[in-house]
Amino acid sequence: MKALRNWIDKQKPQFEKGGKLHMFKSVFGGFETFLFVPNHTTKGGTHVRDYVDLKRTMSVVVLALIPALLVGMYNIGYQHNLAVGVTDGFWETFFYGFIKVLPAIIVSYAVGLGIEFATAQMRGHEINEGFLVSGLLIPMVMPVNTPLWMIAVAVAFSVIFCKEVFGGTGMNIWNPALVTRAFLFFAYPSQMSGESVWVSLGGEKAVDAFSGATPLAKAAEAVTTGTLDLGNFSPMDAFLGFIPGSIGETSTLAILIGAVILIWTGIGSWKIMLSTVLGASFVGILMNLFGSNPYMTDMPFWYHFIIGGFAFGAVFMATDPVSAAQTEKGKWYYGFFIGVLAVVIRVMNPAYPEGMMLAILLMNTFAPLIDHGVVSGNIKRRLKRAKA
Repeated sequence: MKALRNWIDKQKPQFEKGGKLHMFKSVFGGFETFLFVPNHTTKGGTHVRDYVDLKRTMSVVVLALIPALLVGMYNIGYQHNLAVGVTDGFWETFFYGFIKVLPAIIVSYAVGLGIEFATAQMRGHEINEGFLVSGLLIPMVMPVNTPLWMIAVAVAFSVIFCKEVFGGTGMNIWNPALVTRAFLFFAYPSQMSGESVWVSLGGEKAVDAFSGATPLAKAAEAVTTGTLDLGNFSPMDAFLGFIPGSIGETSTLAILIGAVILIWTGIGSWKIMLSTVLGASFVGILMNLFGSNPYMTDMPFWYHFIIGGFAFGAVFMATDPVSAAQTEKGKWYYGFFIGVLAVVIRVMNPAYPEGMMLAILLMNTFAPLIDHGVVSGNIKRRLKRAKA
């Protein structure tokens, strides 16, 4: 590493003011600070030096995403094998999923980072680090068969209109990865829903008995059919991740491993995660007790945690430090209402059974108001104590 540090220091003068590569200073600085802790501090005011900067924080989140990504890759191959009626070994199954997911990750990073690099150069600012996580989150919340050009268009829309117009990383009010998915869902609904989008057949025809519908979609059908049928999947299949679904959202176990990493490192808020589960449990139990259709009454409330994108959203999306509530008390309200809204949308609107995305985006919008209410309440209580 010392040799690399020396080489970077030798190249740096070319990117400083007056150097022949000065126009690429932002790009050079982005790579330098990704490899090494920045050697500069704020230019004014009080500051605290810490080896943990935004790049290190984002790197830990990427590490926490790896278990869900790896299981998702294997599950793509597993669902393919079920669809075509073949049996492959572990590595053949995993490699099939790896080949399917890798292009989506490359496109996501290429488009997103390309726009952020260009924006930083035009503004003369440093490279923002936020897309280090968003670039991986985006393909993980997509169906495996999403066309690459759609991912490129959606990523460009999200980075430009969700981040850059607000000032870049740290200024956006919505989670960029969820905005990307929402854009695709409403702009190209046929490519984001239905049985065919969850399983990659690789040009082969599925066996007649196979259905690619997710358990959540099957549960929603109970509203019209009158019979709850989650398909040929057990709760353990859903917990481990062997069900159709978005690339990174199927394995609750892998997501919980990521949650432990985020909580242990202090990066993810356990209060938001727990309160989201409590909110969903509260409404889910009410639906079990007083619901008027089979979807509400027959499916145990805890099924919401292991099917669809609930677990992934609660751990990796709702806890986004930029778009989530910032106050400690506000995090409880914020997470609780995400859980409530997610289950309400799932149950009340069978045409859109996956309610986690809209629930988080809606609470992203209200997060500043929640924080304002908490801060205002604290000020009023302190004023009353002061007068007393």
